[in-house]
Amino acid sequence: MSWWLVPLAALVGLVMGALGGGGAIITVPVLVYLAQQPPAAAMVGSLIVVSATATAGLIGHWRARLVRLGEGVAFAALGSVGAVAGSLLSMQVPGQLLMALFAVLLLIVAGLMTKKFLRPSPTPPRDVPPMIGGDPRSVNWRQVAVVTATATGVGMLTGFFGVGGGFAIVPALVMVLGFSMQQAVATSLLVIVLNSLVALATRLTVAVDVDWALIGWFSVVAAAGAILGGRLGRRLPARTLGLGFAALLAVTAVLILTQSLTG
Repeated sequence: MSWWLVPLAALVGLVMGALGGGGAIITVPVLVYLAQQPPAAAMVGSLIVVSATATAGLIGHWRARLVRLGEGVAFAALGSVGAVAGSLLSMQVPGQLLMALFAVLLLIVAGLMTKKFLRPSPTPPRDVPPMIGGDPRSVNWRQVAVVTATATGVGMLTGFFGVGGGFAIVPALVMVLGFSMQQAVATSLLVIVLNSLVALATRLTVAVDVDWALIGWFSVVAAAGAILGGRLGRRLPARTLGLGFAALLAVTAVLILTQSLTG
């Protein structure tokens, strides 16, 4: 791996470990435009990097007992259908169109992250009503529908673009299920690992020419960054990092759109 890819790989892990997602979204453009990988191969490689990085970041949060295992597995199970569907659909889309759509996603995520970090974080209620209460007849169907739609949509993004989707998972866990921010970041990493593995398994049913040496080194550096990011995320406010990352996403999106329209 070229030396100038090392800080970018570390940035991927740092942001992912600190924010519970987001960092992996720059892996695809880095692999396509800087490492000269075809879009299909870059998205498979991104899923490998995402899986390894999220797993590394998850370890520290697990030891801190911040991961809510049951809810995370359930969220990922709902997203697995979307991950398979997104992977199959993505393999039918031309590379140039795929990257243009990816740039649009980056702009949306940058806007959402900017909005999130510019306003005060909402304090979730201390006692959030469960989706299914003690009475089998009392089911919060609105909450069930929101969680199901969010989980499926995140899974589809993971499969289609090769990203983790933590930018959508974390707010959903905080606002819908009443997680604390630290619990949401930790549990988001679990969901990302499970969704990414499902999407990766689907994509590997088709032969893809992956540069395993490049992806291996990128994953190792990103995983180290995720471990450091997890420690920073548990100690430092994420606002500055989040806003800076949103700006990076916006610039990256503009560059990708320019390349797609003129290339």
